[in-house]
Amino acid sequence: MAPNAAPLAGTPRDTTGETHGVRVAVDAMGGDHGPTEIVPGALAYARTHLNDQIALVGDQSVVGRLAGPLPPNVHLVHASEVVAMDEHPARALREKKDASILVATNLVRAGDADAVVTAGHTGAGMAAAVLRLGRLAGVDRPALAVQIVAGDRPFVLLDIGANPDSNAENLAQFARMGAIFSERVLGVDRPRVALLSIGEEKGKGDARIARATELLDLTDLNFIGNVEGKDLTRQLADVVVCDAVLGNVVIKFFEGLSTFIFDQFRHAFYGSLRGRVAGLLMRPSIAHIRELFDYEKVGGSPLLGVKGSVIITHGRARRRMIEHAVRVGATTARERVPQRIAESLAADARDEATAGPRPPMERASRETPAAR
Repeated sequence: MAPNAAPLAGTPRDTTGETHGVRVAVDAMGGDHGPTEIVPGALAYARTHLNDQIALVGDQSVVGRLAGPLPPNVHLVHASEVVAMDEHPARALREKKDASILVATNLVRAGDADAVVTAGHTGAGMAAAVLRLGRLAGVDRPALAVQIVAGDRPFVLLDIGANPDSNAENLAQFARMGAIFSERVLGVDRPRVALLSIGEEKGKGDARIARATELLDLTDLNFIGNVEGKDLTRQLADVVVCDAVLGNVVIKFFEGLSTFIFDQFRHAFYGSLRGRVAGLLMRPSIAHIRELFDYEKVGGSPLLGVKGSVIITHGRARRRMIEHAVRVGATTARERVPQRIAESLAADARDEATAGPRPPMERASRETPAAR
């Protein structure tokens, strides 16, 4: 974990140094496994965090049967419809007004919940957040962030799915939002921010990267320039910024690589008697490595830049990952991450107004990667 940060499994801190309860609405019907995994995961969190209130949103008869006797801090909210994983998100939300993701998001809009967590259709989760909660003032596009485990602490990568065609200004905003999440949720003191590009030299890349570098150099962020793909596991940066296409490829490569590595371990250590003996001797070390690659610990991806705490986790998430996703949602709400992003962007806007218009892009910023 990051220095000065409580473990994700621990009780998060707030600005007063004391915990206070928050309300989390959980879409109990979404995801590949539906309520059979989501309900137990949410209940596991609720039973160990009695200060927080959990609303399980979904078909009341199904959820109630799976949940059994409810802890005092859990209640059910009925929703009669579900957005299937293969549906068109915008069309489904228009046609299914009582969909569980929409009902859960409306609880945040109405002030009856502080965060929403879903393992359902990613597009529907993002669309519900933007349409029902709206973007924060000054946010052109929200960004989907994720914590990637690398070494003894995670780093934040964004965007991983919301904006495939981001411009330089979007990347600069993503950097601001990611830094606030890293600081307030992960406890990283003055997080190091970098752009993911084709070379480590500051400003190297296409015109968008060059312009984003200029914009970030003007901020008070701890901006360190570029990192390359090979640097992502070296803990050189705490926040890594890119567009959604690149970010999505990176996160899925990480997940696929970890699965491949442990498949190879399994084949090597169980394929022969010698391998089984070696596996017994190396079991503690392998368990430690598996713990480092355990992506379920990160819980889910916050959608940064909307008026509320929205956490979108894996569609294939099972109960343990759901428990962690609820924890991330509660921590994001407890730390007032959306409000802090809004305050930071408002301060940036005031600084811009005071400084006056910026000069046009330098000629070098328009050079092609080949020219660099």
